[in-house]
Amino acid sequence: MRNNLDRHLAAVRNLGILAHVDAGKTTVTERILFATGTTHKRGEVHDGTTVTDFDPQERDRGITIFAAAVSCDWDGHRINLIDTPGHVDFADEVERSLRVLDGAVAVFDAVAGVEPQSESVWRQADRHGVPRIAFVNKLDRTGADLDTAVASIRERLHPVPLVVQLPIGTEDAFTGVVDLLRMRALTWDDGAETAVEGPVPEELRDEARRRRRLLEEAVAERHPAALEEFCDRETLSAETLAEALRDLTRTGDGVVVLCGSAYRNRGIEPLLDAVVAYLPSPLDVPAVCGMHDGVDERRPADPAAPFAALAFKVSATSTGRLTYLRVYSGTIEKGDAVWDASADRGERVGRILRVQADRHAQLERAVAGDIVAVIGLKAARAGSTLCAPASPLVLEPPGVADPVVSVAVEPRRGTDADRLASALARLAEEDPSLTVRSDAETGQTVLSGMGELHLEVAVEKIRRALGLEVNVGRPRVTYRETVDRGVSGLVFRHVKQDGGAGQFAHVVLDVEPLEDGFDFRSAVVGGRVPQEYVRAVEAGCRDALNEGPLGGHTVTGLRVTLTDGATHVKDSSEMAFRTAGRLGLREALRACAMVLLEPVVEVTVTVPEDAVGGVLGDLAARRGRVTGSEVRGGAAVVTATVPLAELFGYATRLRSRTQGRGTFTARPTGYAPAPALTAAP
Repeated sequence: MRNNLDRHLAAVRNLGILAHVDAGKTTVTERILFATGTTHKRGEVHDGTTVTDFDPQERDRGITIFAAAVSCDWDGHRINLIDTPGHVDFADEVERSLRVLDGAVAVFDAVAGVEPQSESVWRQADRHGVPRIAFVNKLDRTGADLDTAVASIRERLHPVPLVVQLPIGTEDAFTGVVDLLRMRALTWDDGAETAVEGPVPEELRDEARRRRRLLEEAVAERHPAALEEFCDRETLSAETLAEALRDLTRTGDGVVVLCGSAYRNRGIEPLLDAVVAYLPSPLDVPAVCGMHDGVDERRPADPAAPFAALAFKVSATSTGRLTYLRVYSGTIEKGDAVWDASADRGERVGRILRVQADRHAQLERAVAGDIVAVIGLKAARAGSTLCAPASPLVLEPPGVADPVVSVAVEPRRGTDADRLASALARLAEEDPSLTVRSDAETGQTVLSGMGELHLEVAVEKIRRALGLEVNVGRPRVTYRETVDRGVSGLVFRHVKQDGGAGQFAHVVLDVEPLEDGFDFRSAVVGGRVPQEYVRAVEAGCRDALNEGPLGGHTVTGLRVTLTDGATHVKDSSEMAFRTAGRLGLREALRACAMVLLEPVVEVTVTVPEDAVGGVLGDLAARRGRVTGSEVRGGAAVVTATVPLAELFGYATRLRSRTQGRGTFTARPTGYAPAPALTAAP
């Protein structure tokens, strides 16, 4: 029985498709579904017939907005695949997906190479330690070049690319690839559903041998067993090379690179073979680690172990509230009671579904290694840990980025206020990167998210799903405040005596600038402030960070040191010192030189060469700082750093300046001082 379970898990691959917008990631997913027999017709993004981009907004806009899960079978393996968004505004969807994946396929445009969002999702995968293979797509395009794309991967992402294929033909004449492991040619005729295997073309044999040699040397340099065979035989067998590539992929010491054209259905079968051969199964990744009663606990990928799963996505559908789970250990069956360890409450699983984007197949059970959706959970949210009631465990939830853009929303009819509030609450439940709050000064409801498009999609979802007419204000960015010049020795005494027990706390604070974040330290000696009161002062200081002196924005980039203090034998308490920390830091910040920070983004603008002058002038007018310019694929590519507030409406402006031929992408790079908005005491 144990061997059967291990064999089942060894044949599972949980992977995501990662890429910059328009690199062809959804088309790759569609071709995978077609090649595996999951679908019987090739879905096309431009026709709105894709399986994974099933939401009406995705089909209207031609981009992936919501991560979609699908399952298929290839060569005796179960592949659970998540097609992730490529637009920067939906990076939080990528983050939640990467948290539960074991591997990924990174898709790159053979003309553009590494693009801004390609780099962002690659770094996200680095943080989660997700092994990847690379697929250089669109080799049939004019200007496509595998070597140039690989060079950009090496230079911008810094992995060791291990290229295992050589293209046959260039641009429109691209017809197949040479498999450098088995030294064979794989070609696809127009309209062909499968590859034709044959010998390496005569004109490519010398080049194929040279590249095979380079691959062997690169692998032997990084893999001890391969090095030993290489030294003995001066070559590597296909079996040794495959084993070494698997090990290097799973340790992150190398990235296998394949190529093809997903649109023309060329290169998909070798990509699936590489997924099975090189990416890890649930047995190959470390046991998931969680917390129980403050102690780390690991749960192996074992169907017989206590149940533990992480909810990474919640969505409302016509079939009910769907909660997407990655099962890390144990087994769950329909009707089982589970414990939501994040919310400390019990739930019951009504149904278990195998997800095919917007279609579902019912399952009796799900086991360790599965990615499924369940119906029946009433309160579980993205990031919740579900576990066996008798074996509680809390897994680390996916990180949630802070929103950077806000809009005021209100119903067009006053009678719809309750419906709008309910719709906004459901949006925030489904997408943790959206936040809803009420502005205390204006009384308006404010919706905040990751970008202009993110908020547009959210509001449009309300309009379409509920038929609500909504008025939306002009987008506003989320500012931060930071310390430019600190203060030392600020004394604050909190004394309150109004009958009964009083309050007394005396603190002395130093405040100094810090590159990022918040740091609290205590330099109190002689026990003048007991440790429990020091912790209370820190908590009070964190409370004060919510509203800065310049405009009530969140404060970041400072270090606070408690240098001295005093207590009263009767009137001192943790509450008194927390209050002193909060009010004392507020007073200290008013005495500091403060700077208002605004969010900035790196913008990559692609335009015809004759439009570069106008684009540069427009970026300068938007306070943009140009950081690079190059010609790529017959077009000029300009990179600049621009304040986010200056980019509202830029897409329309760019189209008008370039007669609709210009495009741009943006990715957040942090915060920078806002000019003329610096305040000194």
